[in-house]
Amino acid sequence: MKKEWFEEWFDSPYYHVLYEKHDEREARKMVDNMMAVLGIATDARVLDLACGKGRHSRYLAELGYDVTGVDISPNSISFARQFEHERLAFYQHDMRKLFRTNYFDAVINMFTSFGYFFKESDHLHVMQNIAKGLKPGGMVLIDFFNSNWVRQHLAPSEVKTVQGIEFHLEKTIRDAHVYKQITFEAESKKHTFQERVRLFELADFLSLFKQTDMRLVRTYGDYDMPYYHPDRSKRLILVAQKML
Repeated sequence: MKKEWFEEWFDSPYYHVLYEKHDEREARKMVDNMMAVLGIATDARVLDLACGKGRHSRYLAELGYDVTGVDISPNSISFARQFEHERLAFYQHDMRKLFRTNYFDAVINMFTSFGYFFKESDHLHVMQNIAKGLKPGGMVLIDFFNSNWVRQHLAPSEVKTVQGIEFHLEKTIRDAHVYKQITFEAESKKHTFQERVRLFELADFLSLFKQTDMRLVRTYGDYDMPYYHPDRSKRLILVAQKML
């Protein structure tokens, strides 16, 4: 059975090469800002949903949180597990499946790690699983791109050279999705990967929250946490709460 695009690309070592700019210092600043707006106790249980190699998870655990990181990539989780300790654990997991019930005080979902699926119902299933995993009154923070900004500022083609590899990026918008075709040569082979993300609007998230008994608390427009503006903000960062 053919793997879906995110299973192939996120498990490739070249994914982490292309996006290497997301370093530890950046992760720490983002986590500090996120936890300030979530306002949960420092010993709370936090789920890092689509955690990658665990940058945010590791720092959260340093701060005293009881952290679980999950990701669909076996290679990323294998790397992250070297950092496990009594307050930090990692699991390979598909977010379309339920992980825990009434267990977490907060869930974070970073770097547009939502909207990947071909079936629209899968996006609802993910949000249902987030809500089921939270304790009543628990908080979720979803970091998504601002679809309005993407439509207005999308660069159709781009070349990035990272660690001596020349990545050719071709981007298009169609059928309410943004597509990125990634081609490059490495180790004497030509590689091609694709990213495909649904252009969710604020109204779409509000609908998902309503269907899963969560309420929107606040929106932000970037990692420094300014308030969200539909035209000027690069990001759409949503903070929502599970109903009591």
